[in-house]
Amino acid sequence: MKRVHIDRIWLTPLIVVTSFSIILLITVTIGHGKSSSTTDAVGLGDGPKLKESVLERNIGGELGLPELPRLAYLIFGTRGDGPRIRRVLQAVYHPRNYYLLHLDLEASDGERLELAKYVKSEPVMRQFRNVMVVGNADLVTYRGPTVIASTLHSIAVLLKRAKDWDWFINLSASDYPLLPQDDILHIFSYLPRELNFLEHTSSIGWKEFQRARPIIIDPGLYHSKKSGVFWAKERRAVPFSFKIFMGSEWVTLTRSFLEFCLWGWDNLPRTLLMYYTNFLSSSEGYFHTVVCNHKDYQNTTVNHDLHYVAWDKPPKQNPANLTLENFDDMVQSGAPFAHEFAKDDPVLNKIDKDLLKRSDGRLTPGGWCTGSTSGNNDPCVFYGSKDIVKPTLNSKRLEKLMVKLLDSENFRSKQCK
Repeated sequence: MKRVHIDRIWLTPLIVVTSFSIILLITVTIGHGKSSSTTDAVGLGDGPKLKESVLERNIGGELGLPELPRLAYLIFGTRGDGPRIRRVLQAVYHPRNYYLLHLDLEASDGERLELAKYVKSEPVMRQFRNVMVVGNADLVTYRGPTVIASTLHSIAVLLKRAKDWDWFINLSASDYPLLPQDDILHIFSYLPRELNFLEHTSSIGWKEFQRARPIIIDPGLYHSKKSGVFWAKERRAVPFSFKIFMGSEWVTLTRSFLEFCLWGWDNLPRTLLMYYTNFLSSSEGYFHTVVCNHKDYQNTTVNHDLHYVAWDKPPKQNPANLTLENFDDMVQSGAPFAHEFAKDDPVLNKIDKDLLKRSDGRLTPGGWCTGSTSGNNDPCVFYGSKDIVKPTLNSKRLEKLMVKLLDSENFRSKQCK
């Protein structure tokens, strides 16, 4: 099957020129490890892995277009989040990508079963076999290190079951996309595959005394029932052998970097994992500290989490719930995702209608959908090649954001500072 892109010829000279400049600008050395992970995922069976022929992987070059990437999504939630995870999956689904769905141990087996039944009932997902549901769920403690443990478990599953993806993206049940996957894949195809997107800083301010110095214990490491973390009486000094970085827990990370985190050829990832075991909200610091303390990866960072987030004034512990009042700001941000939304908030319907062109209960349409769009027909009932994308004009907002983030004046100056 030949790899084809359509409706991409309008691409502006801005990003074409900028992309070549970015590729020349960024010179990084990335190491590679070999997989030895195992998986507890329950999905669509142990069928053949999704592979492309050499022709399919190189045909983009013959057409003068860069190769489309593959994205590996983790979508996670807790008890009662099954319907929300299903909606997020429908909104971000594309047959080219991979998806791992995780309802933590607080959710019932029945909830996980319902999610797995939905995946098996969706003809496109059954055909492309690219959605998995974790059956042996992890216990996850809010603000505890079990969040990172569960994320690393999910990454290990994706590394084993899906061997050819480029970026890992984590989304919660309260997140939602602001662009269709065709737009995201199109813009990401022009980016160097070594870039790691995560908001980060070493100027941690008050977090030194409320996160770094306290010692916390996560009962989820040794109990089978969920509870909150508790604090030890002792406090510890800020480390001298590495520098602490913190930021947003939402990340878009490369396969190469995550292989290093799991199978690291030096001891840094394991040392930091031990350190962050007693660190409050370690998911806001682990990947950030690893990437910025290793010479092979510290020059690959882009200081943005690719999410639109709004905060109350003064800011509270968690971001404000996004509503219709935030819609215009979300769109203008150029971010491909937003956090966080209340369940079934009306703004989600507006995003579906105006940005994703998605009807209730259906998948976001893309170039892979070949059915009729007349009337109330679902165009994705019939589908063709997963390698066909039809980016919309809305992708220019993400293009503008990327050009800004990778501008020579912003890019290096905001890396691991």
